[in-house]
Amino acid sequence: MKEHLIIIKVGGKIVEEELPLHSLLKDFSRIAGSKMLVHGGGQSATTLAEKLGIETKIINGRRITDAETLKIATMVYAGLVNKNVVAGLQAFGNNAIGLTGADLDIIRAAKRPVGEIDYGFVGDINWVNAQALAELLANGAIPVIAPITHDGKGSLLNTNADTIASELATSLSGRYEVRLVFCFEKAGVLMNEADDKSVIPEIDPSLFNELKTKNIISGGMIPKLENGFNALRRGVTNVVITNAQGISGGLRGTRLVL
Repeated sequence: MKEHLIIIKVGGKIVEEELPLHSLLKDFSRIAGSKMLVHGGGQSATTLAEKLGIETKIINGRRITDAETLKIATMVYAGLVNKNVVAGLQAFGNNAIGLTGADLDIIRAAKRPVGEIDYGFVGDINWVNAQALAELLANGAIPVIAPITHDGKGSLLNTNADTIASELATSLSGRYEVRLVFCFEKAGVLMNEADDKSVIPEIDPSLFNELKTKNIISGGMIPKLENGFNALRRGVTNVVITNAQGISGGLRGTRLVL
């Protein structure tokens, strides 16, 4: 029987504001067994870019990453946000280790080819070093992974954190029974964005397409669900979209099903 592994991707204001982050890490620290945390930090990167006079461009929920934006993303994601999360987990007695894809060669990616949109230095994942991650987990470490990858040739790349979480979950599903949780400010996917109680309990691909057409699901939520469905198709046991409170409450929220 496979050991259980929970991978939580956290983003939005949760990782960028002190009180929500403290609450999340407290609940995360109470999860028994093997666990891993993947984080974003896009708003912090946008704020720093504005202070430096660098324009932020986002298309379909994905950040356009030119050379200057890559520097900012690396500083914010792999530096400030990652180490704040690691320090917070250490305070709760969790032996966390902060990593990017370049560390231990855990996530290798290729620069996205230019098509209708030039995303710049955005990486599409080619390979995950599941063995290295499994060894860390076996030794009691808790990987905290920033959304920066590398191409194996010395260049860093910005990679969507939802995609990273999905690929990690998929790559480790042969070794573990993996539960993937996307955690953000809302209690789940909402039927009405103005009503926090309008959580959709379950979404399958057909309903997803319908909600996209009606613009009920849009922006950054689209890649989140796309990555979730991709993970389910490739062996991940279950996928849930919830908020920090949902982690401590039996993973309430929106469940993705095929």
